[in-house]
Amino acid sequence: MGELDTVVLTKGVPDFREGQVSFDDDGHLERGKTPTVMNPNDKHALRAALQTRVRHGGTVSVMSMGPPGYKDVLREAMETVYADDLTLVSDREMAAADTWATAITLGSAIRKRGLPDLVFAGFKTADGETGHTGPQTCWCLDMPVITHVVALDIDTDERTVRAKRLVEGDIEEIETVEAPLPAFIVSDPDFEPVYRTAGDRLELKQLRHRTRERAADFEEHLTVWDHADLNLDPDYIGLDGSPTIVSSVDPIPKSPAEREATMVDPSDAAAMQQVVEELTPFAGSPGAAEAGGD
Repeated sequence: MGELDTVVLTKGVPDFREGQVSFDDDGHLERGKTPTVMNPNDKHALRAALQTRVRHGGTVSVMSMGPPGYKDVLREAMETVYADDLTLVSDREMAAADTWATAITLGSAIRKRGLPDLVFAGFKTADGETGHTGPQTCWCLDMPVITHVVALDIDTDERTVRAKRLVEGDIEEIETVEAPLPAFIVSDPDFEPVYRTAGDRLELKQLRHRTRERAADFEEHLTVWDHADLNLDPDYIGLDGSPTIVSSVDPIPKSPAEREATMVDPSDAAAMQQVVEELTPFAGSPGAAEAGGD
C-alpha cells in the first residue's frame, strides 16, 4: 500500500465580524489593511486531507496565494492538518486577481512543487462566493475533479478515489463516484471525518504531538514564491490577467470605534432587575423566561 502526497489549498478572507474591511478608492479590497482569518469552507478541506493522511499515511502540504499576512493562515492550517510544509505564493503582481488568474497562479505553483496524488479545496470563499477557484485550478492541472464531497476513501493499490458527493435538486441525494489518481477533491461543508479504528485514533494523536514543535517554528517549513519563481507573465496574472469585470462594490461599513454602554450600579435593585429582563431571552434554557420573573 503506497503513501499519498497531498496538497490542500487554503485562503485568508476578511474577518467580516470585525467590521474593519478596507477598500481603496477604486473599490478594491485592501487585504493588507483588513483583519484576516482562514476561509471557513477551507477547514472542511483540511479535515478531509487529515482523514486521508491518517488512514493512508504520506505527506500533506498546504498552499495559499495572498499577501505576507497569510502566513498566519498557513500556520493555523499546519496546526489543523498537521502539515509537513507550507507554501505561500505572494507578489504585488498577483494582487486583485479574479478566480481565473488565481487558478493559473496556483496551478503553476502546484506544478512547480510536483503534482501530488490529491489536491483538496473548499467549495467557495467567504469573500467571493463563486466556487470557481477549485475547479478552475483543477482544469489547469488536467485532473479529474469531484465536487461537494461528503465522504471519501482511497484505494492506494488500484490508484483510485471513491467519493460520496451531495447532489442538490428537488431533493438532496448522495451520488457515489470513482476517479483515478491524481484527482482534485472539492469538499462540502457536510463533510465529517471518520476515524473508524483505534489505530486511526492513535495515529491522529501521534500526528498532533509531532506537529506541535513544527508549528511553533512554522516559518522554517514555509516556502514563499513570487511570479518570477513561477515563471509567470505579469500580463496574465493579478488584475491585468483577470477577465472578470466588477461593475460596482458596496463597501462594508466599519463598526464604530466606540459603542454605547449603560452603567448599572449593582446596589440598584430596579436597574439590576432590568438587566435580568434584558438577558433572560438569551439564557438558552426552555424555562428561562418563566424563571426570570421569580
